[in-house]
Amino acid sequence: MNRKEFLKTAAAGLIAASVPSVALRAAARSPHKRPERRSGRLSLAFEPYDLKLIHPFTVAVNTRTHTPDVQVTLEYDGITGYGEASMPPYLGETQESVCRFLSSLDLSRFTDPFRMDEILDYVDRAAPDNRAAKASVDLALHDLVGKLLGQPWYKIWGLSPEKAPDTSFTIGIDTAEVVRQKVEETAPYNVIKVKMGVEGDRELVEVIRSATDKPLCVDANQGWTDKERALETICWLAERNTLFVEQPLPKEMIDETAWLRERSPLPIIADEFLQRLPDVKRAEGVYDGINIKLMKSTGLREAYRMTILARALGMKTMIGCMTETSCAVSAAAQLSPMMDWADLDGNLLISNDRFDGMKIVDGHITLPDRPGLGIVPL
Repeated sequence: MNRKEFLKTAAAGLIAASVPSVALRAAARSPHKRPERRSGRLSLAFEPYDLKLIHPFTVAVNTRTHTPDVQVTLEYDGITGYGEASMPPYLGETQESVCRFLSSLDLSRFTDPFRMDEILDYVDRAAPDNRAAKASVDLALHDLVGKLLGQPWYKIWGLSPEKAPDTSFTIGIDTAEVVRQKVEETAPYNVIKVKMGVEGDRELVEVIRSATDKPLCVDANQGWTDKERALETICWLAERNTLFVEQPLPKEMIDETAWLRERSPLPIIADEFLQRLPDVKRAEGVYDGINIKLMKSTGLREAYRMTILARALGMKTMIGCMTETSCAVSAAAQLSPMMDWADLDGNLLISNDRFDGMKIVDGHITLPDRPGLGIVPL
């Protein structure tokens, strides 16, 4: 068996383990009692919600002051799971499209929430795309099943919470004065994420470097279009304590990105290029690692599988987020012990969070010992 066949076999075996077994479900409730029999059906509800940004958020392609969102609940036998769909402009989804998709689902046909693959396969087949909408159901189902098991998902997956990495804190593109103010706000964090991809990139980094020497993660958001200039900039960044560069070139520039990766002194990480599980294999040899986001992957089920496959292929992994409440950010944090890097600050960028969930302590992701996603409504 050659290396590629071995990796495929290993990844397939690990992927098959992504949903807890019947034995695990029983043991999670009690090692001595038979699981309680439940009767009922799943009930889905949802409402639009606007996430208000503390600062206007500028990346290479747009500026926004809020992010449209849809809040979701999934109820079964009096227990409620929470989810959400967050929709930055580039996803191509709206509150209207998400609500329309969710309205088309009939989850009352399911009487056993533990049949997660069956339920989420039904949701995935309901319509193409609609990734954030599908993620909202996936998150609510994971929260619900975790509560039924009485365990957080990092424990169900067998992960060690102390292995969760530091999270970066994002500074968007702005004036030097505002950037200096934002650098002050990064005081509780150990890693800074910098948005680049426009004129004045280097000046922005120099402003940050005049105030702090903390490690930087750079996200160009497809803003560089010349591979030679991109390489020159990356070499310059490598001398300024930079960890990696995320999506330096447009996602369509696959050959150019592979050329850049071969020469770059820093790891090149896929973001916009990467959506779902099949994209992980496409990224091999083009990128050094992948940034997984629940709103793109359709939720935790596929994000877990993407992580397993990427690691089997020898790629670096990062867990990221959109502008989100602590619901989706805490869901993503359940996977963080598997990751090389994390960018889970979306809830810290808004003024109207609706949940208490994972915390950042001394810059480090700290997972609550609560069942499901580890969240409680505020």
